[in-house]
Amino acid sequence: MPPCLIFEDDHLLVVNKPAGLNTHAPSQYAGEGFYDWLRHREPRWARLAIIQRLDKETSGVMVFGKTPSANRSLTDQFTRGSVRKNYLLLTDRAVQQTEFVVKSSLVRAGEKYVSRSSSAEGEHAETRFRQLVAADLPNPALTSDIGLRTSEKPSVSPAAGLCRMLEAQPQTGRTHQIRVHAAERGFPILGDTLYGGTAAHRVCLHAAQLTLRHPVSAEEMTFCAPVDFAAEARSPLRTALTEPDATNAYRVIHGASDGWPGWYVDRLGDYLLSRSDGPLDTLQLEELSRLMKRFSARGAYHKLLTRHVRKASAAEVSPQLAMGEPAPQRFIIRENGLQFELSFEEGYSVGLFLDQRDNRRRLLTRHIAANFSIAPSPLDPRSRPLQVLNAFAYTCGFSVCAAKAGAQTTSVDLSKKCLEWGKRNFALNQMDPAGHEFIFGDTSDWLRRLAKKQRLFDVILLDPPTFSQSKVSGVFRVEKDYGKLATAALPILRPGGVLFASTNAANWPPEQFLAGLEEAIRPTQRKILQKHYVPQPPDFPISRSEPAYLKTVWLRLE
Repeated sequence: MPPCLIFEDDHLLVVNKPAGLNTHAPSQYAGEGFYDWLRHREPRWARLAIIQRLDKETSGVMVFGKTPSANRSLTDQFTRGSVRKNYLLLTDRAVQQTEFVVKSSLVRAGEKYVSRSSSAEGEHAETRFRQLVAADLPNPALTSDIGLRTSEKPSVSPAAGLCRMLEAQPQTGRTHQIRVHAAERGFPILGDTLYGGTAAHRVCLHAAQLTLRHPVSAEEMTFCAPVDFAAEARSPLRTALTEPDATNAYRVIHGASDGWPGWYVDRLGDYLLSRSDGPLDTLQLEELSRLMKRFSARGAYHKLLTRHVRKASAAEVSPQLAMGEPAPQRFIIRENGLQFELSFEEGYSVGLFLDQRDNRRRLLTRHIAANFSIAPSPLDPRSRPLQVLNAFAYTCGFSVCAAKAGAQTTSVDLSKKCLEWGKRNFALNQMDPAGHEFIFGDTSDWLRRLAKKQRLFDVILLDPPTFSQSKVSGVFRVEKDYGKLATAALPILRPGGVLFASTNAANWPPEQFLAGLEEAIRPTQRKILQKHYVPQPPDFPISRSEPAYLKTVWLRLE
């Protein structure tokens, strides 16, 4: 289970939401919110209901109902105000009183809320504040290494070098209530620039404790989540959602979303891989050194991002050692409990695309989304092995996951070297590659051949490169030719089968990508029975400054 899990039984799910993640998706294509990510992760969480919400930059305890009766009970408790909520906050402003209560009416004004007298029109809001620490605390905006470029670190005056910690107990549950009331009393929360707070690496507001009565037993239960406001903002987001024993490969810095425009860093087991369009500068080297210490990494590599991969040799586009000790020719990482072989010596790509981790997990668990499973369990004696076609298989990561779940896989790729690499990945996970099919050749050509042979597959995976060229099919450009590719795959997709379509073409809007797929399906008169769209996983955070690039959709067709 993800480390964010605090408590679970048949009625409740209690979690520790990390800062930087919306409670629910702000729009259809803007990335999964915390609720969406949880609800689609486990079959038993498919009926989760949102009972409370936390702002994107607020962290802490959240409770979800798992049954209709639990939802009614929790909703009633929150409505009556019998749920006790304790928040912690930091401010770098003076707070004159030790304990006090703020009452007002809140009125929305654009993206903010403003406070009016409690007799004015608006939503009544009441918050109790109490200073917890008499002595001043170091300001994390000044004292912590928060992993941002100097040009983007907060600019604070020397007078702002000390902080006060307060406890806030909202007696009502209004949007932005604590933030508005703190600002009204002259001590805006550190990092809450929307309400006049000093810029920092995060909004220093945390839901530390929640007390309620169990919806069935009526027993009083208290759930707590610790917080370290001095920790860098991006670290808790990754550690909350990544099981350390199962996965040691994920994105650590995702460009502008993490305060480093144009720079991307992945953790790959014992090594780090940095990417940018130029050599590492002094600040990036310092940050890479810090990350090496944090992860006890043996070495760090840097790769130049280039559009001219096809014209360069493998040596020219392979990552180069930046610090630490060199990696062996081949090394192993863990993902979702499986092992995969990577290499820094095989060219531009190292062997696994981390942004497809959650989709590989969907194959591994046979669970795509809430109420959307691929097929019956392989433990069911009545079920036959799933037939899975992995086109553009690369090193067969999708195939390994499908095979581990009991499927029989067919992997097609234009590189013999990559298919041999894929076979080694099978062997790493105690599976005999001889029991699966590996086809060297052009995908478009083989889709036609398989159709002539009347082969049928339960799942077809289409994740083509944005550009490719083969002697058989000529030039393939994803925005122009994806529809043709999907059309060629449909004749060999079994009725009721699942088509997975994916592209990382950053400039192709998701609406156009999905419309192109539906246009390709329409002439076949095959109805889309189920659909689940997801962009990149949460360790590739989406923001205005770092928009989504990955588009993936699972479709069950009639």
